[in-house]
Amino acid sequence: MRIPAHSVCTAIRDDIVAGVYERGSRLTEELLARRYGVSRVPVREALRTLEAEGFVVTRRHAGACVAEPTEQEAADLLEMRMLLEPLGAARAAQRRTEAHLKVLRGLVRLGQERARRGNSEDLRSLGGWFHETLAQASGSHALTSMLTQLRHKIAWMYAVDAPANPVESWAEHGAIVDAVARGDGERARAVTALHTERATVAHRLRFAGPAERGDRVRTSQPPVNMTGLRH
Repeated sequence: MRIPAHSVCTAIRDDIVAGVYERGSRLTEELLARRYGVSRVPVREALRTLEAEGFVVTRRHAGACVAEPTEQEAADLLEMRMLLEPLGAARAAQRRTEAHLKVLRGLVRLGQERARRGNSEDLRSLGGWFHETLAQASGSHALTSMLTQLRHKIAWMYAVDAPANPVESWAEHGAIVDAVARGDGERARAVTALHTERATVAHRLRFAGPAERGDRVRTSQPPVNMTGLRH
């Protein structure tokens, strides 16, 4: 594999998230450089970046290794997302452009169509694009970067079950876009908070022990009441 030097960090991160490199395994510059077809310099820079992001740790006598997050660290990520995604939606209601709205509405139409047809293959990627676009619409590079990093780390640490009711889930996406389009920051924040809380229930730790592996993340909020959100 040969990739541009500036893309080495993304490639290594993607492989860590995909499980190509197991938690705790060593990441040697020589082997990584050979795998991605680059010199050791961009690999070294990529490892420093990934260490700052929490994907890599440097151990004495071992060098760079894939991090081994604890269950508490994983739970903290979901809590951070539940705080930051509603903030991003509230900012998007004030700062979004027409281009952002066009993309968001298009994604909602596609998602609702796929959900009605029972075609769940594309729903996860469509959901990812939706939340990425919503974050970009916030107009904050720092917030968008933090949310993107959170999504990467959550995808690495958790397996996510498909929504029990994908039609309702995409109706929630539509309610978020409606609030953003109207410039109603408080409503956008509230609807996104409920949606994120509900989605969190479907997350299961990939590295949980046998007793915990079947348990989903518990939340304090009841399911989203879409009847109340439509008013």
